[in-house]
Amino acid sequence: MKKWLIVTAVVAAAMGIVAGLWFGAGSYARGQEQKLNRVTNTLIPVSPRVQMSQHHLLVADMHADSLLFGRDLLERGTVGEVDLPRLREGGVGVQAFTVVTQAPSNMNIDGASGYDEITLLAVALHWPRLTWKSYLARALFQAEQLHALEQRSGGKFVILTSRSDVDQLMRARLSTPGLIGGWLGIEGAQALDGDITNLDKLYDAGFRMIGLAHFTDNDFAGSAHGAAKGGLTDYGKALVRAMEQRKIIVDLAHASPQTVTDTLAFARRPVVVSHTGVKATCDNNRNLSDDQLRGIAANGGLIGIGFWETAVCGKDARAIAKAIQHAVEIAGVDHVALGSDFDGAVTQPFDASHMDQITQALADEGLSEADVRKVMGENVVRFLRANLP
Repeated sequence: MKKWLIVTAVVAAAMGIVAGLWFGAGSYARGQEQKLNRVTNTLIPVSPRVQMSQHHLLVADMHADSLLFGRDLLERGTVGEVDLPRLREGGVGVQAFTVVTQAPSNMNIDGASGYDEITLLAVALHWPRLTWKSYLARALFQAEQLHALEQRSGGKFVILTSRSDVDQLMRARLSTPGLIGGWLGIEGAQALDGDITNLDKLYDAGFRMIGLAHFTDNDFAGSAHGAAKGGLTDYGKALVRAMEQRKIIVDLAHASPQTVTDTLAFARRPVVVSHTGVKATCDNNRNLSDDQLRGIAANGGLIGIGFWETAVCGKDARAIAKAIQHAVEIAGVDHVALGSDFDGAVTQPFDASHMDQITQALADEGLSEADVRKVMGENVVRFLRANLP
């Protein structure tokens, strides 16, 4: 009798949790965002000159996970870090929207374990039932949200899938300064559900950048946080070739050191690290060594420096600028860009409306105006023009 009561209590508790998630979807998602995507508003003084120049500066960011929590990105939010109004306020003209399909409940710089948080979120936000089990379905669903945003934006937001799209965006911004373009990326090739033939489905949905690994090892590559931290597998090499044939950009963010080495030796096209730090200013197993910075530059690639504390070992724009300055010294200014990791379950010093913080900090570091323009956005635009279909 006692065993039956215990089983009944466990089942009832589980049903209560599921019911709470199902009927309280909005509040659950907002609660998760408030907990995960925090902003400290740790701001440095910005000079009037930088404030004025920011209005004429093209800012591009290589990484934001803003599609995950179901917010209306047309509206200026009170949680999270990215939406169209805040991007516009920060001068952001080009933004990568990266989708997350798997996130272990216990994630840290050295490893990951536990249940999958995205499954709970998919149920809570009433995503289609197929997304509850399929990583591919989760990626395609989030891509649909970005396409819907484009349709609802009244011409103020466009999705970039080709170099001609980028050219058209740059021309249109001359007469419509607040116009924003975005491209789709994926955190981790587990989104293929283990099948390279699914790459065409992702391409057709608009994805033009895919990370080989996220917080766990997969069939294709080892993760910096994975159990084995292995390199690029034979299946991973087949994936890299398939991506290159379609001109989908290979992203080495979260990749293990061996995966970085293997991919740089194997790749025939430039790669990116969409969001990272550098070991020279913040030494941990996620960040890039000087040899890796040189290797990515030799490949013709692009390095997006992140904003969060684990990436830069600091809590304001000055720490970000120091990491950027080092990357510029080692890799060359043409290979360094911004990779905020906004809305990526990390605490940030500011949201997208305060990108002038970076502009000011780079000027304080002594970068020339021309180099600041490159890092803040011109390098990303040039890279997309050269490497998209």
